[in-house]
Amino acid sequence: MRHLSPRTASVAAASLALAVGAAACAGPKDGGGATSGAAGKPHKGGTLNILNSQPQTDFDPAREYTSGGGNVPSLVFRTLTTRHRANGAAGAKVVPDLATDLGTPNKDATVWTYTLKDGLKYEDGTPITSADIKYGVERSFAAELSGGAPYLRDWLIGGDRYQGPYKDKKGLASIETPDAKTIVFHLNKPEGEFPYLATQTQTTPVPKAKDTGTKYEEHPLSSGPYKVVKNENDGERITLARNPYWSAKTDPERKAYPDRIDVRSGLDSSVINQRLSSSQGADAAAVTTDTNLGPAELAKVTGDRKLAARVGTGHFGYTNYIAFNPKVKPFDNPKVRQAISYAVDRSSVVNAAGGSALAEPATTFLPNQKSFGYTPYDHFPAGKTGDPAKAKQLLKEAGYPKGLTVTLTHSNAKDFETSPEIATALQDALKTAGITVKLKGLEDNDYKDKIKSVATEPGFFLAHWGADWPSGGPFLAPIFDGRQIVKDGANFNTGFLNDSSVNKEIDAINKLTDLNAAAQRWGALDKKIGAQALTVPLFHPVYKRLYGADIKNVVISDWTGVLAVSQVAVK
Repeated sequence: MRHLSPRTASVAAASLALAVGAAACAGPKDGGGATSGAAGKPHKGGTLNILNSQPQTDFDPAREYTSGGGNVPSLVFRTLTTRHRANGAAGAKVVPDLATDLGTPNKDATVWTYTLKDGLKYEDGTPITSADIKYGVERSFAAELSGGAPYLRDWLIGGDRYQGPYKDKKGLASIETPDAKTIVFHLNKPEGEFPYLATQTQTTPVPKAKDTGTKYEEHPLSSGPYKVVKNENDGERITLARNPYWSAKTDPERKAYPDRIDVRSGLDSSVINQRLSSSQGADAAAVTTDTNLGPAELAKVTGDRKLAARVGTGHFGYTNYIAFNPKVKPFDNPKVRQAISYAVDRSSVVNAAGGSALAEPATTFLPNQKSFGYTPYDHFPAGKTGDPAKAKQLLKEAGYPKGLTVTLTHSNAKDFETSPEIATALQDALKTAGITVKLKGLEDNDYKDKIKSVATEPGFFLAHWGADWPSGGPFLAPIFDGRQIVKDGANFNTGFLNDSSVNKEIDAINKLTDLNAAAQRWGALDKKIGAQALTVPLFHPVYKRLYGADIKNVVISDWTGVLAVSQVAVK
């Protein structure tokens, strides 16, 4: 997932005529924000319809870049471990899937061993073996099947040189399968969070004899509760039916209530929300896995009690923030960065993001969830509306007694995150502190290219980050580990921080296999880094999505922040 937000699919939501739920669901908060679920006892049967704006392209486990196995993909692809399908904070836990447990590490967490459960079968009735998982991982290294998460390439011994099974018939020696039920991974460095990585679809079993290369996505062999009946136009419409050889006894995480699932994509977001709102005919048994509600829609829904009851609210580990490039003046001066931190009016930023129903103010870089190691801090306390007097004082100390003029780069995309609304709110707030802000809006692709390049990164710009799993590791390391600064590619360490003490602490935490202990250390590290004012956390988004009138058993976890289709019933 990385820097992608479940909210991005609602870019046009503000201009839509309707209203209603999100990268996490609506209703009472539980732990970090989940719904209590639609009322009524769930039953098996019927067809679940999924209405999406973006097609489920590259429906191949090697090519999917998912968190916890994905949403629609996890109906077909099972993995060594997976996310717990539960509301709120409980859903941020990693649990076994094909494996009997979360894996057994050696002393320094450089070797991880997994044992498969008994009775695992594909849709054709053949048994799932450890060799199939090894092969599934190996094919994800093939250039023609690129697109998945990069961690295995980085972590596995020899992964940086391996080119996949089509070019290297010998396979990857750092993955061993001593027997049909055991698989062993040898890593080039300690990684205590390997159980999280094992949730990615690259650990989906693929039998070598059934591999059809780039055509495999048309009919991948199912290890999950549903099999692909039809895949049209590269994921624009996918029809799923029950896998008769899937056993619920081996899979407590997927309920598999519907008999069939029909995924239709390429729809306008306004049309999706209108259809879910009306819930006519088959749309009463429909959900969306990628379209959220925007401010205008929510405003119209709040007055309709029945409609509001069908809005899901959720929280995904995600932070919107201001990024500084300390190589560009005047942001090389810490006091200038601190002054801006004090001048920010988070209330106006939250309003620009759609109001408190869609955004929560942030003073920490890590999301405000326990699994990330959230440790409250506010190094530059400015209250809800900013402290312009403190900001002016710092500017004077920095050598700017008459204020200064800076340029803020942002995207022109209407995403309520890095878009003009947020930039304008910051411009107004900083003006009261004597800081004149010139806005530089770029088309979204140009914006992304510019901020990710070491050569072109602006001094002052809007950014956001989301974690590949609910932990501080994939949240802090890409942004603040100096060894991850990429000079000739996509760089995310925007502050160019290369602090040996930070790098060493990242390595030390990565050795921990106690995920709770690791979380506490990530939180402490976040607090330490935050004092350098390399970013100004602004807000954590809240996601809202609507679901059909006949949908039962709504579950939204803090891992994905979105409705889990594997739990939904339509009867």
